[in-house]
Amino acid sequence: MDIIKIIFAIILPPVGVFLEVGLSGAFWLNILLTILGYIPGIIHAIWIIAKN
Repeated sequence: MDIIKIIFAIILPPVGVFLEVGLSGAFWLNILLTILGYIPGIIHAIWIIAKN
């Protein structure tokens, strides 16, 4: 299941974070990071998935 989350994290970072933590603060932070820059959103999403 983590592979699917990582694939989602690369394609649409907020979806990968949502699958891992739901509607928490990390999800909203990832949306902000993705809006500000796609690469920071990907890095944050993969970090959240790897951490949990």
